Amino acid sequence: MKKLWFACFFQLLLISGVVGQGKNKTAIDEAQIDLAGTWLFRMDSLKVGEQEKWYSKPAPFFQQKIQLPGTTDDAGLGNPLQLKPELKRAVMLHLWRKFSYVGAAWYQKEVNIPVSWNNKQISLLLERVIWQTDVWVDGKSVNVQGESLSAPHEFDLSAFLKPGKHTITIRIDNSKKFDIGDGHAYSAETQIIWNGVIGQLQLISRPSIYIKNVQVFTEEKLKRIKVVSEIENKSGKKITSTLHLTTISNQVKFNNAPVPVLLKPGINTVVNYVAIQSAIKKWDEFNPSLYKLNATVKYGTTIHSTSTSFAFRTLSSKGSQLLINDRPLFLRGTLECNIFPLTGYPPMEKAGWKKVFESAKAYGLNHLRFHSWCPPEAAFSAADEMGFYLQIELPAWSLKIGTDKLADDFFDREASRIIRYYGNHPSFCFWSMGNEMQGNMKWLSDEVVKLKAQDQRRMYTTTSYTFERGFGDWPVTADDYFITQRTKKGWVRGQGIFDVEAPSFNKDYAKSVDSLPVPLITHEIGQYAVYPNINEISKYTGVLAPLNFMAIKDDLEKKKMVSLAGDFTNASGKLAVLLYKEEIERALKTKGVSGFQLLDLHDFPGQGTALVGILDAFWESKGLIKPEDFRKFCAPVVPLIRFEKATYTNDETFKAKIEVANFGAAPLKNANIIWQIKGDHNMLVASGKISGTNINLGNSSVVGEINAVLTKVDRAQKLTVHVSIENTRYSNNWNIWVYPQKVETVVRDVIFTTDYQEAADALAQGKKVLLNPAKEKINGVEGKFVQVFWSPVHFPNQPGTMGLLINPQHPAFENFPTDNHTDWQWWDLCKKSTTLELDSIGLAPSAIVLRNIDNFFKNRNMASIVEAKVGNGKLLLCTMDINTNIANRPVARQLKYSLLRYMESDKFNPVTVLEKERFKRIEKLPKQK
Repeated sequence: MKKLWFACFFQLLLISGVVGQGKNKTAIDEAQIDLAGTWLFRMDSLKVGEQEKWYSKPAPFFQQKIQLPGTTDDAGLGNPLQLKPELKRAVMLHLWRKFSYVGAAWYQKEVNIPVSWNNKQISLLLERVIWQTDVWVDGKSVNVQGESLSAPHEFDLSAFLKPGKHTITIRIDNSKKFDIGDGHAYSAETQIIWNGVIGQLQLISRPSIYIKNVQVFTEEKLKRIKVVSEIENKSGKKITSTLHLTTISNQVKFNNAPVPVLLKPGINTVVNYVAIQSAIKKWDEFNPSLYKLNATVKYGTTIHSTSTSFAFRTLSSKGSQLLINDRPLFLRGTLECNIFPLTGYPPMEKAGWKKVFESAKAYGLNHLRFHSWCPPEAAFSAADEMGFYLQIELPAWSLKIGTDKLADDFFDREASRIIRYYGNHPSFCFWSMGNEMQGNMKWLSDEVVKLKAQDQRRMYTTTSYTFERGFGDWPVTADDYFITQRTKKGWVRGQGIFDVEAPSFNKDYAKSVDSLPVPLITHEIGQYAVYPNINEISKYTGVLAPLNFMAIKDDLEKKKMVSLAGDFTNASGKLAVLLYKEEIERALKTKGVSGFQLLDLHDFPGQGTALVGILDAFWESKGLIKPEDFRKFCAPVVPLIRFEKATYTNDETFKAKIEVANFGAAPLKNANIIWQIKGDHNMLVASGKISGTNINLGNSSVVGEINAVLTKVDRAQKLTVHVSIENTRYSNNWNIWVYPQKVETVVRDVIFTTDYQEAADALAQGKKVLLNPAKEKINGVEGKFVQVFWSPVHFPNQPGTMGLLINPQHPAFENFPTDNHTDWQWWDLCKKSTTLELDSIGLAPSAIVLRNIDNFFKNRNMASIVEAKVGNGKLLLCTMDINTNIANRPVARQLKYSLLRYMESDKFNPVTVLEKERFKRIEKLPKQK
């Protein structure tokens, strides 16, 4: 075996981080003292502790006790929450700490060093801290300061700790140290700005010759691994030791002969190669095959061993297609923004992260983007085992990157620490320098180039999108892959499309990604706000108070609307699911898109209560869609169809092209495609089978067509198109609506008018009136199909409605098939409407026939169809356009027909009274000059 030795001045170039620094590490001649338990504690809000030498104070000076690992929030220490649950912007910003503290705090503990640790190298490990740490032993400073938000803080205490009793004092200051922007590593929006220590808290002893760090670089084509070992020699002299490297895979051990290594005093970097003596097993989402490397250094009777996991997996690209192990890869991802509402900090054990990844996998995902933060060791270990692809980011959401030297230097050091501690993990696949970075973009490119020189085990991008002028719509040279919401050629997410263009399901983003030189991942798609589930309030049993949820509930109770809260959540959530489905399918249809990152599968409780998830902030279901139904359109293999529109008349033919996005483990050979169209009571309208199809890896391959004549649909119906791959679990479905080509929209005893005065006159005569004014002549709010974007608190200048809440059994809809929520057939009607605000008219909510869900920051009674008694007449007011060009608008024509049939029946008997003067408030009068 060829061996190389490099002098220690090459250290920074060659070293990347420790994996297994935490609990997956095993070692010989290494021992730990667990420091978990009770510590003495004192706050230092005035930051006078160093000046007053608190580090030398006796135990009674520290007035309180605290449990570590843990935080001041966990202990109920700090300033108690004073805010009340009121529907005010300040309250609605995010969840609130029950006890908050930002500043310096001191922690002290007496330890007993055993005799067996004499002449050992002893370090203190604090796995995760915010933000700055200083350590004293028996009143003496160790003169090293911890600063990382991403990696453990480690201190060499060898010179201070001898056998016997000692006092360790730690000062932790969670005040802002550098301006990193609004990154989720340091933010009140999701993770709180906690003070304490979480994860491992221990003293570690090692011999005078020990392996400090091991990095593994796989060289698959050569069937070997390159091992970079950082060995510290504290013997004070030059020595020749032996280094023994072995690998284990599936309990099969491959030994390599020990090699002599010359070690100078201090840190030595040693490079070796280990041959893999069997077939290489590659790591991916389908087969997360892991190897283990054992490294042992020996000098005389001194032996130190350590181990780390690694894997063979190759990330690359072919044009704009992402590849893993030379196979097409499509990332089905969502964000993780450090959202853990019970603790305010991330899990530090694998079990907590397995829950996250299991929830994500249940909904078909294979990827998580850690927005502006880096998770702990436990997250990587869990993802390694489960085959999950992670994107890590520096703790940065900076608008002035490259212009603040202190912050820039911190980011540079933080990047080195991230490689050092987490670099071996195969799940660490992608790395962005931060979220929506702005400023000196050249600094980002230079940083990526520097990191690539150190570590080519993953793919890099300069930023997860940017609003910086001249950037963000096309990749820069340093980008291995590109994250954006739109290119210079057009949108790649539905935000700029779904509320602007009529529903069409035969489109993709091909024009927007044409000639893109690197793989594209669509940025933060979705952000469709779901009405808060006030039943979640009882879940918040930890350190955070859901004042935002409580304020919404209180407001609903005051307005006598609380009984509708569950329906608001369900109906707005079902609309969000609908939109997420189309977002995902458009991406899957596009050759040249290599994945998406949802915002979000689960709720984001900050930034004005941005509850955009299908799951809540605990990664638990809201009851909006079953995981298996979500996987129909979000999975390794997804049947897809392209069709022109959502609504048809029964003299048309439904035409669709069938595709399959296959990003599974292998091509599907000789597959049979089954399609069916079903109507009410599971009635079969049409069906077909496409036999013997070979489905290659990738997407945009047409495998067949559907041509279904709709003449047998003799009344308005919702039909469901089903497509499945026979004898597999892969299936998908879509709703379409079919209406009679001709319906009678004139009724003798009902006056239909668009004119207020004509309506008033007819009502005065005791007649039935269907009033349908032009939308610009109605006092109210602009009609929308898509619900609130992100949050009505964070983005207040939007119409702010959250979809329709419909009673399908209401007789007004007897001839207009609908579910209880907005679906695609409502698009034209919603866009050609004005939403009434009932309170401004003085109309009681009992008048509502079709309710619009208002956003949770206003909670107004809103509607698009109401009924009332006006004098001796009976009024049905529809603020959706069911009058203009209805010969070419079958949905509007059918709704008009259904409303007229309702009005001519005995079921039309309004009970709510609308006085004539209040009736006049509906009309929007021209502004007086």
